[in-house]
Amino acid sequence: MSLAGAGPLALVGAGKMGSALLEGWLACGLEGRQVQVFDPNPPTESRDLIARAGVALNPAPGSGPAARVVVLAVKPQVMDAVLADLAFMARPGTLFISIAAGRTIAGLRAALGGQAPVVRAMPNTPAAIGRGMSVAVAGDGVTSEHKALATALLEAVGEVGWVDDEGLMDAVTALSGSGPAYVFYLAECLAEAGVRAGLPRELAERAARVTVAGAGELLHRSSLPAATLRENVTSPGGTTAAALEVLRAPGGLGEVMARAVAAAARRSRELS
Repeated sequence: MSLAGAGPLALVGAGKMGSALLEGWLACGLEGRQVQVFDPNPPTESRDLIARAGVALNPAPGSGPAARVVVLAVKPQVMDAVLADLAFMARPGTLFISIAAGRTIAGLRAALGGQAPVVRAMPNTPAAIGRGMSVAVAGDGVTSEHKALATALLEAVGEVGWVDDEGLMDAVTALSGSGPAYVFYLAECLAEAGVRAGLPRELAERAARVTVAGAGELLHRSSLPAATLRENVTSPGGTTAAALEVLRAPGGLGEVMARAVAAAARRSRELS
C-alpha cells in the first residue's frame, strides 16, 4: 500500500498515537514535505522523527498548501481549544479524521462550522508497531473517496474496519480500543499465578510475557478461529482442560470479560 500523493496532510497532535500514525504514513510512501504537524510541545521522539522526515512543525497558518486531510490526534479534553485554533483548516472538501475517544461527529462538525466531512476512528496502541486495529465511522458529507483515503491512512498502522452506526463506537472503544490493557493484565495475572505456584518471579514474568506474545502471534498468523486454536491445545482430561474448567465455569473469565467490556462501553458513553 502506497500513500504517495495522499497529501497535503495536517496532523494535529504528535503524542504516542499521532507519532505512530506519522511513522506509518512515511513508511508507506507519504513524503515529509507533504505533512504539517501541529503540536506545541511534541515528545522528543516525535520531534526527532519530524526533523528527520523534513516535516513542517507548527507552521504559520496559511503558510503551506491547504490540507487535503486533517487528522486530529489530541486528547478529548483539549479538543475544543484545538479546533478553535485550527478552524481556518475547515475548507470545502477537507476531510477531518478524529481519533479522540468519546468526541462525537456532530460535536466535531459543529466546532468546525457545521459543514466539514468528519470520520471518527478508534485505533489502539499496537499501532505503534504497525499491528493496530482501527474501527471508523463516517459522518455526513464523507464521500467514497474520503473513506478510501481514511482507510489507507489508518491501514498504515494496522487493520481497519468500518461501522455504519456511530453508537457502536462505544463498544469498539471498549473492545479493541481498551483491549490491549486487558491482554497486558492477563500477562500480569499469569505471572502472579506462576509465582504462587512456586516459580521464581523473574521466570514467571518472562514465561507469561512470551506465552501471551506467542499465542497472540499464532492467532494473528492462523486462519483458524480462536476457539479452534484453543481446542487444539486442550487434550481431554489433561492439564489445560482442568484449567479451562475453572475459567469457563459460571462467573468465570467469559462473564468477567463481558462485564469489563460493558463497563468500558458505559464509561465511553458517559464521556461523550
